[in-house]
Amino acid sequence: MKKTFVYLLLVLGLCCFFIACSTDVAIQKILGSSSEGPVFTGYKATASGFEFEFSQPVKVLNIAFNPYKEVAGIEDGTLVKIEMQEGIEEGVKLIADILVADKHGNTLNVLIPVRTRNNRMPRIFINEVRTEYSNPKVEFIEFKTANPGNLGALRVFAAGISLDEPIYEFPPAEVKDGEYVVLHLRTLDPASLDETGNNLALSPGTEASPAARDFWVPGTSKLIRKTDAVFITDQDDQILDVLMMSETQDTQWSKENLSLAANMLGSSSAWVPGGSQGNSVPGPVHAVQSQYTTTTRTICRDETIPDSNTLSDWYIAATSNATPGAANSSKRYEP
Repeated sequence: MKKTFVYLLLVLGLCCFFIACSTDVAIQKILGSSSEGPVFTGYKATASGFEFEFSQPVKVLNIAFNPYKEVAGIEDGTLVKIEMQEGIEEGVKLIADILVADKHGNTLNVLIPVRTRNNRMPRIFINEVRTEYSNPKVEFIEFKTANPGNLGALRVFAAGISLDEPIYEFPPAEVKDGEYVVLHLRTLDPASLDETGNNLALSPGTEASPAARDFWVPGTSKLIRKTDAVFITDQDDQILDVLMMSETQDTQWSKENLSLAANMLGSSSAWVPGGSQGNSVPGPVHAVQSQYTTTTRTICRDETIPDSNTLSDWYIAATSNATPGAANSSKRYEP
């Protein structure tokens, strides 16, 4: 009995650990005699709830969300459709616990973090990026909105880390047109707070702006580098904006992830090579040249011109002209 109790505590502890550490990885536990039992393959947030996809038709035996949200309807099948009660905020993170069974009696328990649908993401641009770190000033990505909306479920990627897992996913936060949003890429001060409400002076962290909305990536690991591709997407994986950076002007990317990112971003015209004689795949020479960036010399978007999805939109700010949370400095670094 004692061994059983210890085993249950261990399983519970592992489950809690994975839930805390995972962004969108499902924990699956299959019960039953058949090796052909159902497998969970993914989920999608819909306007009225969620769709959970399985490898074969299943019947939902039980489903629960944490924090608690009431379910209004369930449709079984290979694509399980869950309709939620009205009134759930956009982009809210929940833990879905779903138990299903196939026609042979095999059951599958899936535990996965999900986010409610957000159809009000603002038009938003990457506006300024710091690639270098000097304690207590950390790397950051600044955004600027072009219309009102909600940031919930907006995802930020760094190709050098992963093309599949975001380095950050925004919680729900209402924003106005022309608002600056700063994502600080390390958290050195434990008192740093995400500013999701009306108080933009809430966070005391280094370089937190009382006039901008500040968010903080947990931990102290380096997430972006001088040669990288930073991009943001919505819940449907649609690319909303991109910044490609290279420390060199080589003809080829030195890392596979960056080559894959260049193919993806080029094919969708999210980053256009410009005068590359019809080549749709941007190389290092078509990226913002970042070799001169420092802690105080950031990569800035020219806010006075329309966005062209090319390196011509960008420049390096002059020394001591980084402006997280404010309009970009017009002073440019001249090597």
